[in-house]
Amino acid sequence: MSSITPQEIKQEFLKSKIGIAGIIILGILIATSIIAIIAIPVETFQEWNNPGNWILYPKVAIPVWINLFMTEKIPEHKILDNPNIQTNSEGEIMLSSHKFGVNFEYEFFPNDFIYVFASEYSESVLLQMSVIRPDGIKLELLSTSLPYSNTKTIHSERIFSTDEAIKKNLLLQSEIFDFNLERLSPEDIVFSNTRTNEPLKGNYIFSIDMYSINSEIKSHESKLIIGGKAFGMMGTDELRRDLAIGLLWGTPLALFIGLVVSIASVVMGLLYGVYAGFKGKKTDEVMMRFNDVIYALPALPFLIILSVTISNSIFVLVGFLMIFGWVGIAKVARSMSLQIKTRGYVDAANMMGQKNSKIVLKHILPQLLPYAFASIAISVPAAITTEAGLSFLGLGDPSFPTWGHILHDANTFGAAARGLWWWIMPPGVMIAIAGLAFVFIGNALDAIVNPKLKR
Repeated sequence: MSSITPQEIKQEFLKSKIGIAGIIILGILIATSIIAIIAIPVETFQEWNNPGNWILYPKVAIPVWINLFMTEKIPEHKILDNPNIQTNSEGEIMLSSHKFGVNFEYEFFPNDFIYVFASEYSESVLLQMSVIRPDGIKLELLSTSLPYSNTKTIHSERIFSTDEAIKKNLLLQSEIFDFNLERLSPEDIVFSNTRTNEPLKGNYIFSIDMYSINSEIKSHESKLIIGGKAFGMMGTDELRRDLAIGLLWGTPLALFIGLVVSIASVVMGLLYGVYAGFKGKKTDEVMMRFNDVIYALPALPFLIILSVTISNSIFVLVGFLMIFGWVGIAKVARSMSLQIKTRGYVDAANMMGQKNSKIVLKHILPQLLPYAFASIAISVPAAITTEAGLSFLGLGDPSFPTWGHILHDANTFGAAARGLWWWIMPPGVMIAIAGLAFVFIGNALDAIVNPKLKR
């Protein structure tokens, strides 16, 4: 193996189109990882498997950008959490009014609407809910009293459009409409044209008014959810989780697994192989027979057994992948070490009385660094796909939203049979892209390290 300086490697690499393409893809993946870590709160990542954290999201909603290709637009699921709050007082009566503006421009009715709130008050409070439609008609939806309390209390509640009181109030206003309302849902009535039961497009203003006597009302939470069948850039799954969050957080996890496993495996294999080749004789024979034993073990079945019997923690999995990843590198490093140790400068170092460790670290290992860099790049995809495969089989760490875990959940809920392509394709494509980036980089480096591979 000829000696190649870092500067020569850089110059040759910049001439490789496939290497540049790999660097660009890797740069995008790194940027995505940084965005995920900065933009998405760690609490969201930690609550990935907590159903209560996603209760306000829609179930198996399609990505919103699908509407760009649809002639009849699918209603988007909207979570409005920034109302216009106004407070007034007339004598002893205190009023807190929350108004939500909704622009509805779809060909189908929404699934439902939900008002979620948490208010602090004392004594009794009257809650009234109404909506002003685009045609100027005001519909009274609900009038109810909140639980009485002698002391300051925080009351949390969810008001659903399926509430019987809302349906009864709408039926009392049936003279506004030219058709029978009996079999219609409240959301179909609220968002309907008055002449025909078709969606009425335009701006809606939902108003929630809370009245109290001699008691200030403080709002801790106030959200209006307009239920739809499209949500987010990547849609949602059966457990209502936003798949965009899982895909974004899966990127740094995949890079962490791939890079840690590949770097550790290459370093371990390089040191092991170089030392075995340099020492030779019985030491080399014993070390390489041990290497052969590990190399002969079927990695995937052993990983499955170890994940089931010991632990499926992602950190334990990384350790297992390191154990099975170094043996191939060690064989190649040994053969290179056998060649390099016969050279004159190594013999000269021996004659000068240099320690074996110094000879290995100073004269042999530096010659293998170009090969090490190429091996690291090529080893990353194997680590990523192995983790994804174990997670797909349900043997990965369920507390981390890796791409393989997302595919496992998709398989569990029959996403393929149900045609939920947005649950299957994006994680699969991300695994392929991440692997492709390192394959491009590794092949470019391999062609530089091994001139025989150059075309």
